[in-house]
Amino acid sequence: MTRYVIVGCGAAGNSAAETIRKLDPDSEIRMFTKEAAFYYYRPALPEYLAGEKALKGFTLHDGAWYEKNRIDVHLSTEIVRIDPGARTVTTKEGHVFAYDRLLLATGGKASRPDIKGADAPGVFTLRNLEDADAILKRAESAKSVALIGGGLLGLEAGNGLRKRGLKVTVVERNPRMLPRQMDPAGAHLLQHKMEEMGFSFLLSERTREIVPADGRLTVLFESGNRLEAEMVLFSAGVDPDLTLARQIGLPIGRAVKVDDRLQAGLEDIFAAGDDIEHRGRYYGSWPAAMAQGRAAGANMAGKGTLYEGTLQANRLKVAGIDLISIGDIDAEGDDECIVQEDEEKCIYRKLVIENNSIAGAILLGDLRGEKEIQAAIEGHKDISSVKKKLEEEGFDLS
Repeated sequence: MTRYVIVGCGAAGNSAAETIRKLDPDSEIRMFTKEAAFYYYRPALPEYLAGEKALKGFTLHDGAWYEKNRIDVHLSTEIVRIDPGARTVTTKEGHVFAYDRLLLATGGKASRPDIKGADAPGVFTLRNLEDADAILKRAESAKSVALIGGGLLGLEAGNGLRKRGLKVTVVERNPRMLPRQMDPAGAHLLQHKMEEMGFSFLLSERTREIVPADGRLTVLFESGNRLEAEMVLFSAGVDPDLTLARQIGLPIGRAVKVDDRLQAGLEDIFAAGDDIEHRGRYYGSWPAAMAQGRAAGANMAGKGTLYEGTLQANRLKVAGIDLISIGDIDAEGDDECIVQEDEEKCIYRKLVIENNSIAGAILLGDLRGEKEIQAAIEGHKDISSVKKKLEEEGFDLS
């Protein structure tokens, strides 16, 4: 009987566990997580902040699921040591568990900029349920929040706090919000809509320092400007959690380097999710973590499966408005594009054309045709015969 150990209980870890159990029904599977909650849908945390969802509503695998699938989950348990020679992992409490195959799915930690005052009381990041609960406690007495960084999860978190009555000011170092997911025209349209909702924006501002005083926080910018608020929420991306990987000497670039089988440089040790880079690329996204977890689980269970990458496709809501950003969005405006725009309805639809194929797309406020568009991008389909029709009749690729 093979003994599998999975460190991490997020998207990658659970996808791997599901796959292993299907391929190896009689194996022993142990999962370890520092969190106190079972596997939940992390992108739903902003709705939890808004009071629109309870934890039960976005828990993906509860205790009964693990029991049914005979997966031994250790909540609130941190793995602090791996011994590849002895093939064991050790918990913070000193308990030792043996493995035959090990998966590192340790995920990432919310980035916190290296500036003075970034760790002051009232300054938060949002990555897990514990973070969300701390934010909610502070929000009970706060009236305003400075949201530093125009990232996707951060904007949604800001919207959740706005719905609780807080004034939200978005601070972004770039000249537009969502620079990786939106081009200038789409970002301007979305910003205008969010301003109508009550958001304020400070663009092209770099934070220099956060000064706490009398229960309030003053954010000082390199420009000399300042902003006062009772809370600060950083939305500055994710840093991979590489503590264990470094301890055992795995190859590391931006994150743990893995091959196409998700092996991490040592025999029978695999890695997947927000702690890896593959073919020099770091994803840090939920769909990629799911795909990597499935591939890692299959290879751990002995079924040779190659992971060849994931098309970057961000699908979520920004302040309640549906947004999909896929592939090359041509932020600089250098490529041929087909664009539909309706500012009144907050609709912005864009196809980026390269060599008579669709290379990327932005769908804001109207997601019609998303599956066909994504399939066309992934399949590099030649659209030269229907390009004029797409321009005249919209994005119907059916």
